[in-house]
Amino acid sequence: MNTVRFAMIGGGTGAFIGPVHRTAAAIAGNCQLVSGAFSRDAASSVETGESLGLNPSRCHSDWRKLIATESRLPENERAQFIAIVAPNNVHAPAAIAALEAGFSVLVEKPLANTFEAASAIRDAAARAGKLCGVTHPYIAYPMAMEARRLIAEGALGPIRRVAVHYVQGWLANVADGADKQAAWRLDPAQSGIAGAFGDIGTHAFNLVERLTGEQITHLCADLRVTVPGRALDDDGAALFRLSGGGSGTIVASQVCAGEANGLIIAIWGEKGALHWNEERPDRLRFARGTGPQEIWSAGVDRPYLGSVAKAATRLPAGHPEGFFEALANIYRDFASTVAGKSVSTPAFASLRAGIRAMAFVQAAVKSSAAGAWVSINDQL
Repeated sequence: MNTVRFAMIGGGTGAFIGPVHRTAAAIAGNCQLVSGAFSRDAASSVETGESLGLNPSRCHSDWRKLIATESRLPENERAQFIAIVAPNNVHAPAAIAALEAGFSVLVEKPLANTFEAASAIRDAAARAGKLCGVTHPYIAYPMAMEARRLIAEGALGPIRRVAVHYVQGWLANVADGADKQAAWRLDPAQSGIAGAFGDIGTHAFNLVERLTGEQITHLCADLRVTVPGRALDDDGAALFRLSGGGSGTIVASQVCAGEANGLIIAIWGEKGALHWNEERPDRLRFARGTGPQEIWSAGVDRPYLGSVAKAATRLPAGHPEGFFEALANIYRDFASTVAGKSVSTPAFASLRAGIRAMAFVQAAVKSSAAGAWVSINDQL
């Protein structure tokens, strides 16, 4: 398999998501990390790069220098896309500069820290004619893909109700905010206009739209600051309406003590229901009306799975695949698309989906402040 070269902005020492992305790219098998601006500290960036086997001359402390240096290299040596895994406020300026320099860009969610910044990325991608994708790994799990297929093929009939909750406990106390990964997420200057709803609420929103194939059109949100002294929401919920006539609820909270990564979605239609839990990602519960409930399992040896879910699975049933593998599906499909190969149902979220997620965040903040229903499409 021919490899696609990529560079990384962010993800140095002490980062959570950067090393996860690099591991996922290695699992994907068609990506090669060739350069990076891993840290604003030059020594730390070089140290990270050298630990990954990179030439120190291609490890930088400034993403601007990274883009400029890679741009000057011969086409058969330079990075073909740039992955951005830095805090949210870096996404737009780095992505725009990379796109304008001729690189495709894969951005860690959310797309940006504000809707205006996300729109600027969209405009830059259109001007440059380059690919821009967003990493929402939960849509790239095989059984989430299978749920999408079943719904698209009418297994549930018209969608009536969706309930999705994403609850964590890692920010339940004041002291938790001192952690490096928490500090920037709680800082409006870096994170943006929302806290939990921007960080994990966008995952829940994206999962609803991707699986149902419908749009969330309106919402009524209640965002709260639970831990005193914080400037952004750490807990919230919203009612929403779907474009097909159904309705639903989203809960996004990072102060639910005792919870790990509780992302659960239930989708009810006229004919039955599907239930998926990210902490048991290889299983999909299918309830057909008044009939018996079925447990569908991921696995290369499961003939009932659709082609997209099969292609996203690497192991036989009973060998659970999780976050690394889901993100690897994203890197595999993004790199393949950059290389000009046709991917029928890409695992990465589109730029349009990233824009809609930012419109969702903006609508939620406005709704909570006004105590009223707000149209998401009016934010676009």
